[in-house]
Amino acid sequence: MMLLQHAEGEKVDIGGMVMHHAADANSLDFDPFFKIDLPRWEPIHLGPLTLDISPTKHVVFMLLAAVLVFLVMKLAAIGLEKQRRTGKAPRGFAGAIEGAVLWVRNDIAIANIGHGGEKFAPLIMTLFFFILFANLLGMLPWGASPTANLAVTAGLAVIVFLVIEIAGARKLGFKGYMGTIFPHFPGLHGPGAVVLSVVMSPIEIMGKLVKPFALAVRLFGNMTAGHFVVLSLFGIIFLFGHLAGANWGIALTTAALVTGIMMLELIVAFLQAYVFALLSAVFIGLMQHEH
Repeated sequence: MMLLQHAEGEKVDIGGMVMHHAADANSLDFDPFFKIDLPRWEPIHLGPLTLDISPTKHVVFMLLAAVLVFLVMKLAAIGLEKQRRTGKAPRGFAGAIEGAVLWVRNDIAIANIGHGGEKFAPLIMTLFFFILFANLLGMLPWGASPTANLAVTAGLAVIVFLVIEIAGARKLGFKGYMGTIFPHFPGLHGPGAVVLSVVMSPIEIMGKLVKPFALAVRLFGNMTAGHFVVLSLFGIIFLFGHLAGANWGIALTTAALVTGIMMLELIVAFLQAYVFALLSAVFIGLMQHEH
């Protein structure tokens, strides 16, 4: 960690500052006002495994994102119901949320999954809005992005992976699903076809595992990188703070630069939710229509 000497002689740990705000923690720190220590629970021992299920900062913000999604959708539904009873067209907050929901349902879920995609639309819509709210929470003062935690993004990716494989097995049947692991090559028969199918099976299995891995790492990497860039740029103020007369110039330049980066992060928050939902729909559609 890099320690820098502040003008008043106080040491500033920029690396520690970045990790303090970006990493998970067992408390909610509203520095400099107050700090809330989260409860610590006894770990669960499952043979050689020890599971710590104590709540953390990212768990709290993950639950907050879920609650916010529910409240937004509930309020929009109530508003739409009132407007329909009076014979009015959807407008205002309710109309905007309805438009966003229909866009995700029709243009992301159904358009990319294809025939039968409507039954997967609720999952894709849930993923999109949950990830969007989780991303945006990290841009609030004292906030945190649960999607900057690899465990959260991996959990979402595992859910998508299970949906892809289980729904694909139900749609294709046992023989059809095994064909996605041991592929058949048109025009090739006999022992050569069997040998090539077996040889290709590890690649097919790897292809199945790469999809959730890509979903998890892409979302985690983009959200983590954004926070690191913003917080590191703030550190420039302290880095050059010891130079006489440079404080205000460096501070204003950094503030302008950070504001631009945060505007970019706002776009990234929407973009990453869109990409995760889009790729999930594409992967589901590829398995549903494997034949």
